[in-house]
Amino acid sequence: MQTQAQQVLKGSLWTAKKVEQGFIISINDKASITDALTDFVTQNKIVAGNILGVGAVNEATLRFFDPETKEYVDKTFKEQMEISNITGNIAVKDGKPYLHVHATLGRKDYTALAGHLEDGKIRGAGEIFIMPIQADIQRIKSEEIGLNVYDFK
Repeated sequence: MQTQAQQVLKGSLWTAKKVEQGFIISINDKASITDALTDFVTQNKIVAGNILGVGAVNEATLRFFDPETKEYVDKTFKEQMEISNITGNIAVKDGKPYLHVHATLGRKDYTALAGHLEDGKIRGAGEIFIMPIQADIQRIKSEEIGLNVYDFK
C-alpha cells in the first residue's frame, strides 16, 4: 500500500496528488498555466483526458477564432482575475501533447471574460483536476475549417 507521501508528485511548476480517477494539480504562484499543464501531462505520459479547474491569474491571453479569416484574434488582459472555470481536453498532435483549454475569468467589477485560454500567469492559486482516459485521441489541422480537430481515423 502506498503512503500519502508516495502519491505526491512534483514538477518545477506544479505539485500534484494521484487520486482514484486522476490527478489534483496545484500550479505554482506566478507560473504559466500552459507550461505547467504541458509539463505535467508530458511527465505523466497522459495522452487523452479532461481538464477542469479554478484559481486566480494576474495576466491572461484569450483567443477568439474568426471563421471568416480562419485566424485567432488574441487579447491579453493584465489585471487580477478569478478563474471561475477552466475546462479543456488533452489529445495528441504531431506526436506531442495538445491541450485545448477554455476559461472564464471574473474581473474586479464582477464582469466576466471568456475564451480559448492561450496562457495565463497564476497569481494566488491554480487548482486543476486532470482525469486521464485510455484512448488514442489525435488532432489534425482541418484546412477547410482552419482549426485542429479530432481525427478518429
